[in-house]
Amino acid sequence: MFERRSMKWPILLAVAMIILLLGLAVGWVLLNVTNAMGNPSSPGLYWVLLSAGSAMFICVVAGVVLYLIWSIQQINLNRRQSNFIDSVTHELKSPIASLKLYLQTLNRRPVDQTQRMTFYRSMLDDVDRLEQLIDQLLEAARLEHATSRGEMATPMRIDELLEEIAREVAKRHRVSHETIRLRLAPIEGEVRKGEFTVLFRNLIDNAIKYAGNPPSVQIDLEPDQKHSWAKISISDNGQGIPRAMRRMIFGRFIRVGNELERTKPGTGLGLFLVRSLVRQMRGTIRLADLPQGTGTRFEVCLPDMQGVGDRQAFYREISIPKANLADQLPEVHEAGGVESMGSEPA
Repeated sequence: MFERRSMKWPILLAVAMIILLLGLAVGWVLLNVTNAMGNPSSPGLYWVLLSAGSAMFICVVAGVVLYLIWSIQQINLNRRQSNFIDSVTHELKSPIASLKLYLQTLNRRPVDQTQRMTFYRSMLDDVDRLEQLIDQLLEAARLEHATSRGEMATPMRIDELLEEIAREVAKRHRVSHETIRLRLAPIEGEVRKGEFTVLFRNLIDNAIKYAGNPPSVQIDLEPDQKHSWAKISISDNGQGIPRAMRRMIFGRFIRVGNELERTKPGTGLGLFLVRSLVRQMRGTIRLADLPQGTGTRFEVCLPDMQGVGDRQAFYREISIPKANLADQLPEVHEAGGVESMGSEPA
C-alpha cells in the first residue's frame, strides 16, 4: 500500500527556501550596487559580481520552484496509485467473495432449479465483471508501452456498432426501459472493433454509473460530410464533473475523492483509456462545458467516416429495453456469451 503523504510540509519548506533565496538575492544586489557607487575607481568589478551573482540566484530559485512542482506531482501520483490499489482490491475482492458464497451454498445444501439458475446468473455477472477489469488493466498496460494487438481496421457500420455496445452495457447494468436513447446517423468507417468497443463501452458505462435518478443517457452520432468526420456525443443527467477536475480527468488513476469512501465502482483508468484510444484513431475528445449539476457530455470526433443512405433519414430514436434475465442464461451457454438483441422503436 502506498503511503498517503501530505503536501503541507514540502510546500512550506519550498516556500521558506524561496523567500530566503529572494532575501539573499536582494541583499546581494544592494551590496554590489552600494559598493559600485561608493568606489568610482573600480566599479566594473562590482557590476560583474552583481550580474554573475544575480544569474546564479535566478538559477537556484528556478531549481527550487521546479523541485517543488516535481515533488507535488510525485505526491499526487502517489495518492492516485494508492486510490488505484484500493479500487482494484475492492473490484477483485467483491466478485470473488460473491462467487465463493454462491459456490459454498450450492455445495452445502440442495437448492431448487429457480434458485440454482439465479445463482448461475449472478456468478456469470461476477465473472464478466472480473473479465472486464482484467481487460481494462491489460489495455492500459498495452497503451502505456505502445504495444500493438495486431488487430486490423475493417469497414464497419459505426451506428450499428454503437447500438451493439449500448445494448451490452445496458444489459450488464440491468437498466430500466428507455434509460439509454440512441439517435444515430448511418455512418460507415474503418475501425478496429476491439479498441472502438473499449472506448465507447467505458464512456457509456460511466454515463450510466454517474447519471441521475432515474438515469437517462443520450447517444448521438452525426456526420460532417465536408471533412469526413463523425461526431459521437454521450450525455447523461447526473451532477456533472467539478470544474476543478475537468482538466485532469483523462489522467491515469484519476478519481474524485478518497477511494475508501466511494460508492461507485471503478479503477480510474477508464477515461485514460478513452483519451489514449481516441489519439490512436487520430480523433479528438472534449468535455462539453455544461453548468454544474446539468449532467456531463463527452464529444468524440473520429476521422475517415462517411455517411450512407438517405441524407434526410439520418436519425432515428431507439430505446434500450431491459434485459430479459430469465432468458439470458441459456443463450449465454449456447452462444458463448454473445447475444444479439433486436431493437425496439421509440
